[in-house]
Amino acid sequence: MYSNRLTPEQRQHALAEMTNGEPLDVLVVGGGITGAGIALDAVTRGLCTGVVEAQDWAGGTSAWSSKLVHGGLRYLYNLDFPLVAEALKERGLLMTTTAPHLVKAQPFLWPLKMPVIERSYSAIGVGMYDMLALAGARGERTVPRQKHYSRKGALRLFPDIREDALVGAIRFYDARVDDARLVLDVVRTAVGYGALAASRTQVVDYLKDDNGRVVGAVIADLETGAYHPVHAKEVINATGVWTEETERLGGEGGLKVLASKGIHIVVPRERIKGEAGIFLRTEKSVLFIIPWERYWVIGTTDTEWTEQKSHPVATSEDIDYVLDHANSVLAADLTRDDIIGTYAGLRPLLQPVAKNGGDKGSSKISREHTITRVAPGLSAIAGGKLTTYRVMAEDAVDFALGEEAAKANPSVTEEVPLVGAAGYRALVSQTAQIAERYGWDEARVTRLLDRYGDEVPTLLAMIDAEPELGRPLAEADAYLRAEVAFAATHEGILHLEDVLRRRVRLDYEMRDRGLAALPEIGEIVAEHLGWDDARLASETKAYTAQVEAVRAAEAQASDAAASREVLRAPDLVPMR
Repeated sequence: MYSNRLTPEQRQHALAEMTNGEPLDVLVVGGGITGAGIALDAVTRGLCTGVVEAQDWAGGTSAWSSKLVHGGLRYLYNLDFPLVAEALKERGLLMTTTAPHLVKAQPFLWPLKMPVIERSYSAIGVGMYDMLALAGARGERTVPRQKHYSRKGALRLFPDIREDALVGAIRFYDARVDDARLVLDVVRTAVGYGALAASRTQVVDYLKDDNGRVVGAVIADLETGAYHPVHAKEVINATGVWTEETERLGGEGGLKVLASKGIHIVVPRERIKGEAGIFLRTEKSVLFIIPWERYWVIGTTDTEWTEQKSHPVATSEDIDYVLDHANSVLAADLTRDDIIGTYAGLRPLLQPVAKNGGDKGSSKISREHTITRVAPGLSAIAGGKLTTYRVMAEDAVDFALGEEAAKANPSVTEEVPLVGAAGYRALVSQTAQIAERYGWDEARVTRLLDRYGDEVPTLLAMIDAEPELGRPLAEADAYLRAEVAFAATHEGILHLEDVLRRRVRLDYEMRDRGLAALPEIGEIVAEHLGWDDARLASETKAYTAQVEAVRAAEAQASDAAASREVLRAPDLVPMR
């Protein structure tokens, strides 16, 4: 095994190795959950693998989901049993084998409006959901089965449901996950098996031989402005909503991807009284009200987005839509004053097109994934969802290798634990001892284990060497100073925004998006990355400007107006 630490030095080494003239077996373009999964799948088959991402890891869609690992109960309405069965199998793998530290069972209430008919067909649907989950887990029950409640029983479980919003309810289970951390752990696991990984590195062109075959890419190191050629036997494009732009560099056809915006609001945990989540179908999408330790995440929307793709943002209209639908079932009567954070992401909804730009035979827009050959040596994958990233990755590598080679060298990722997973359960049994030794309550230790798994001893060793790191952040006491230091020494941050948006996620967990904690976070990062005062001041100014721009954008009624506001704060490291 190689070191799985992501650092500026590791990044430079990866770029040097990728650009040394020797061809990679596979170059993956895109560092969201799909690209990260492809890199892990390829490298664990013994393939020489590189993966590049133009932003931070999980810089696009993969950091801004509903943070659920789920089978897609609503897909049963469309009788899409194979899709649901596949997702439930993957949910089980994540909870038991590959990421039990990150993926946690989450109960949901499904409020019922009609006492007999709706309960009957909903019970059948949820029953099939449970049955498919059991089959996918080879008979091992990873979450409890459905349970039915009267109105009175549902109110005991969730006192803040409006009495007139239900006649009863069904409780079922899915799972939740910190989406950005899942991506990060997949990337780090791939690096631990030898993958070469570089964030803030953008593919700006493809290399072709005399026959028109793609044989690599030209990459821009966005940190330095330097351009380098990377040779590769196969290139796999996994760039989500940027698919059309990146595949056009190498071919004329491929996949057409439409961007659909989903937004979420975040409210304090104490503001809503309930011990489960809520699942509702709406006229445009679904509504999830999801409890986390310190807050509730509520969303989502499903609206076409035609603006720039790097910074989608919630508009005033979006926020009102989510509040209105949440208040249709909540007695809590949430207002804008209750909101401590918002975030927005873009779903890549795909539509295949033929090489001549025409339709390829299907105009159906779906969340299922599709893989196509854009040009010889270059394939593209789009669609799918967070839960099924491993299957998508396996299919993408199989496709790139070809049927015969894939059969001779199959995927092994069903059995590969992610960073933090292998020793997680053994450490859970030591929760009380760790809490006593460091003067913490057990809840803090549990939270650390559920973020870092069996890497918690590494954090503890850092604290032993530097006791100050054992203190909570003064303005964000849910996090330890050690977690910021760990982000700098192990998790590949290059900028302050990387910490607050995808490691220590104050960007949506605090009303000020982490500005009060920014000086302390900046001090820790500067110390561990060797920044001088000028660099720290530049990073602080850039993040502060971004926060102010998002605040202004959220006051706008339209996507166009919101996009103009958010772009008033230029990216510290702009993409080409």
